[in-house]
Amino acid sequence: MIDAAALGVLLLLCACILHKVRHMHLLVHTMKDDSRQQNASLFRQLEALQGLYVSLGLQRALPLTRGWAASPDFLQELAAHALDEKPACVVECSSGTSTLVLARCLQINGYGKVYSLEHDPVYARRTRRQLEMHGLASWAEVIDAPLLAQACGGKQQVWYDCSGLAAVQRIDMVVIDGPPQLTCEQARYPAGPVLFPRLSPGAAVFLDDAARPGERAALARWAGEFPELEICALPCEKGAAILRQRPFA
Repeated sequence: MIDAAALGVLLLLCACILHKVRHMHLLVHTMKDDSRQQNASLFRQLEALQGLYVSLGLQRALPLTRGWAASPDFLQELAAHALDEKPACVVECSSGTSTLVLARCLQINGYGKVYSLEHDPVYARRTRRQLEMHGLASWAEVIDAPLLAQACGGKQQVWYDCSGLAAVQRIDMVVIDGPPQLTCEQARYPAGPVLFPRLSPGAAVFLDDAARPGERAALARWAGEFPELEICALPCEKGAAILRQRPFA
């Protein structure tokens, strides 16, 4: 016969085993759910990328859209807006695949220019080369814009040297996908005080990576400093937002 102490140990052991089995069961279900979500997200990106090739009639492959690059769903949002609204002047914070997409949209529209601020000379050369390969060099200008400490929002902050935009007075579309978040806290905030005063009536601002803390903080500051702009979330992989003038502004 089993004494009470041994029975207690046996019951405790059984309880521990049942707990571990249940934990493994829940873990398997979580992994299945994660797998479904990842597959759905991947399918959405493939759909968006295919849509871009169809809408833009591209004859050459775009650069990779994973990692640091803008995701296909964000690029699709940019392309849809550029083709519908036909902006004459587009300013980008950071160059890359989005530069090619926007330049192609303006080529289809038949007018306009993309001005892309780029702090990294290597990326600037790479984007210029891609523009040449796609026959889009006349539709976009990649501006060498090193990151400099400058007064912004009541304090010194590192941001692009915008001297290359001196001739740009009215901006119809802004795309904010830089500088990198490791540059400083709220690295993309200066786009507001520097560029938003130049927005033309009806202009739109697109912010990528809007799910990150630094970008959320920047959005909150812009909401307070530019109340005439309405902020709406976009259902993109990395989080995105669009800012436009309120209907009553």
